[in-house]
Amino acid sequence: MVQPRRGSGTVVISGGTDGMGRGIALARLALGDTVVAIGSSEAKGAALAAEAGGLGAGERFRFVKADLSSIAEVQRVVDLIAREHAAVETLVLCANRQSPSRIQTPEGLEFTFGLYYLSRYLLGHGLRKQFDAAEHPVIINFAAAGLKVGSVNFDDLQAEKRYSVLRAQAQCGRANDLLGRAFALEPSSKARYVLYHPGFTATLGGIAHLKQPVKGIITVLSKIAAKPVDKAIAPMLELIDAPPADRLTAIDRGKPVDLSMKTFDPDNARRLADVTRQLVLKHYGPTHLVPDSDARDTRG
Repeated sequence: MVQPRRGSGTVVISGGTDGMGRGIALARLALGDTVVAIGSSEAKGAALAAEAGGLGAGERFRFVKADLSSIAEVQRVVDLIAREHAAVETLVLCANRQSPSRIQTPEGLEFTFGLYYLSRYLLGHGLRKQFDAAEHPVIINFAAAGLKVGSVNFDDLQAEKRYSVLRAQAQCGRANDLLGRAFALEPSSKARYVLYHPGFTATLGGIAHLKQPVKGIITVLSKIAAKPVDKAIAPMLELIDAPPADRLTAIDRGKPVDLSMKTFDPDNARRLADVTRQLVLKHYGPTHLVPDSDARDTRG
């Protein structure tokens, strides 16, 4: 672990108005951090701003409304953050939402891929200058590290041949495993990367579009078996204060994950990084959100 810190840094949270993202936002504001919460609901953003004001932290809170499934929107958000913050100590990646049917992003990519995986790739690389300006930066990616369900189907990344909400979520979970590995293999900044699976948590964010009986089952389980948000986020607050020294750390419900698992395969990680870069160029065009493959950071 690096030297612990408490507050006074800038924390950016995607999916920052619901569930664990919201909980982390309020906790870090209480500790003295500046928080930028990204979300898709103006009403939820206003509610969180009111809570920040109640903590006496209104001047240290910024809500940014955005559809992070869109590359153009991520570009806008990164540019806004870069204008307002020279350094970012922490990026927390929570944004995710299930879609019962296959829909496309404004750039023509599959929605779950765009939101759950691609926005995390773009934010992590797009804020690289802000990370390098911070003392001990860390990226915490809330996904499903340690699980073996699903795989990255390079022949059908956009789920054009077969789509189901569970298959799309599982594929993006494994894509985030490879994303973390790729960040460690070919870092674009000095930020440490943490893949974190919190387990079942008492938050219903993202299930509104699910069909019964799945929606009902999740609702019941959340009432009887899920951890409260404050307990679920406690380990993440510690990671923000004292990021791991290793380039990549994976944690599954409080326990370290073996990075030799097949889901973290280095060759697949490099392959996905290259495919992702080409998809962004094809569907959006050149952008500073994608690091130059000939000028990658190789610092330890």
